[in-house]
Amino acid sequence: MSVQPAVWRSKSWIGLRPIRRYPRKAEFCDKGGIAVISWVIVVAIVFIGLQAMFFRRYALRKVTYDRKFNVERCFVGDQVELVETIANRKLLPLPWLRIESTIHIGLSFQNQTNLDTSSGTYYQNHKSIFSLMSYTQITRRHVVTCDKRGWYRLRTAAMSAGDMIGGQAASKSLETHADLLVFPKPVSLSDIPFPSHSWMGDLTVRRWIVDDPFLIAGVREYQYGDAMNRVNWKATARSGRLQVNKRDYTADPRLVVCVNVEVSENMWAAVTDPELVELGISYAATIADFALAKGIPCGFGFNGVTLDRPGECVRIAPEGGGEQMNAILETMAKLEIARVLPFEIFLEEDVGMGVSNRDYLLITPFLSDKIRLQIERLQENGNSVEVLLTDNADKQERGEISNAG
Repeated sequence: MSVQPAVWRSKSWIGLRPIRRYPRKAEFCDKGGIAVISWVIVVAIVFIGLQAMFFRRYALRKVTYDRKFNVERCFVGDQVELVETIANRKLLPLPWLRIESTIHIGLSFQNQTNLDTSSGTYYQNHKSIFSLMSYTQITRRHVVTCDKRGWYRLRTAAMSAGDMIGGQAASKSLETHADLLVFPKPVSLSDIPFPSHSWMGDLTVRRWIVDDPFLIAGVREYQYGDAMNRVNWKATARSGRLQVNKRDYTADPRLVVCVNVEVSENMWAAVTDPELVELGISYAATIADFALAKGIPCGFGFNGVTLDRPGECVRIAPEGGGEQMNAILETMAKLEIARVLPFEIFLEEDVGMGVSNRDYLLITPFLSDKIRLQIERLQENGNSVEVLLTDNADKQERGEISNAG
């Protein structure tokens, strides 16, 4: 530090003496404080950089994440849980960790802490925020309402971790395997505009009045009018009375419920009223469940596609039993509202395959001349055909189409 030069101060020419001027104490403090602050800033910058590098390298190591639904299948309107499990299996704590994923808006999440959702037209962005200490595992349950039918597959997520000052230090993509099948919304049979008030009852009765000569349910005593080729001679010899074979009843004809994905005769590729198609799918699910519960084998047809089999129309052959209902519901959950074939071409393929002895129920918003032609051809093959119209504008056309034979 430089010293100020001496100056001469005198009130007269006699007694001149030098006076020295030294720096003041405040000047020392100001310059020393600046130096200390500078060193603090440098150390802070170095620390921030080093910790950022450290977290970038080690933050996401030994961090595991999994999510799954508490059920595999449910119906529209049900509430389920999406369970998230995240674990930090190392000594380094994580100030914050964020999981982001895109989920279809058909699943609605209840509001809760550390969860942020922002919705678009078809998808919503789902963010979960965690803070993990050393060797800690957190399980979080989200209550989800299933608003729409569908096959929900949560396959990917993005994980981001922050450092000690709150900045984002590291990120990576994750693969997850959370699947949920949402079946069509059940409706009451009384809410379905059947072709006639007695249609389901007539179908149930027909299930039990067609006997099969190849199915033997036992023997009974001979009655007037029984054919002699039905006599069971061994049973007659044992009982001493004329006995005839008692025939069991066949399950034919069988019910096939077909849903038309087209909403108008002039529709192009895009379905303009998907809710009308969803209504038809719900009707079909309810009718299939009723028929199978009554022991009537039931199948399903759809001139659209499923998500796992694009480009191929849906055809499930009529069968009976609980497994058949599960197969129909799972297929309905995977249906995509997109047309593969016009409905008349879809029916024409059944005509070409020679399908016979079946009860067709066609669920469609409209009837065109081309569809009517294929209905007549199905009837000529020995099938019965009924039409259930879902469009209110066409309800006056709803009614039974006369059966062949």
